[in-house]
Amino acid sequence: MLENISNPVVIGITGASGVIIASQLVDEILSKNIPVVLTASSPSRLVWNGEMDESFGEALERWQFSGKFRFYNPGELAAPIASGTFPTRGMAIIPCSMSTTSAIASGLSDNLLRRAADVTLKEKRPLIIMPRETPLNDIHLSNMASLSRSGATILPADPPFYLKLKTLDEIVNFLVQRILVAMKINECLPMSMQYKGIGSD
Repeated sequence: MLENISNPVVIGITGASGVIIASQLVDEILSKNIPVVLTASSPSRLVWNGEMDESFGEALERWQFSGKFRFYNPGELAAPIASGTFPTRGMAIIPCSMSTTSAIASGLSDNLLRRAADVTLKEKRPLIIMPRETPLNDIHLSNMASLSRSGATILPADPPFYLKLKTLDEIVNFLVQRILVAMKINECLPMSMQYKGIGSD
């Protein structure tokens, strides 16, 4: 039973670099009083511990305090988000490893994160994939193209050089805002992040 969790955003975290984006995305969505259901792979926790000052457990405790957050381990295939009858606003996999990209493109639903992504696609809800790999080989590109054709949005973690951002936090915030627009949570980017043409500054 998911008390206080109605029509949530589903967020998946995989074992790719860039977990700070997922962390700030959860913060931003909860700040809008929108529920979040999170699932994260075991490798993602290793990456988290290497990239973040706050432990994964501490982050979970902080998010739980909002009253609109629920976490499921990847083995909990009986979780509500494993069924298309449970309504959600869509799903974002941030960051998305090439292993997970390949699995979802192949229709493999062997854990909750991949099953939730498969459900999101079949129900034609927004699915945002933020790949974290470079360079990309033909297999990577083919898998992402397949997901795009199936309705997913491939949103690479590319910085907006035209904004001349100075810090990592600024870049992460921009990416979070792009995700929110792609998921139709926000209608558009803040004015300060919109391209206004060459020489506009």
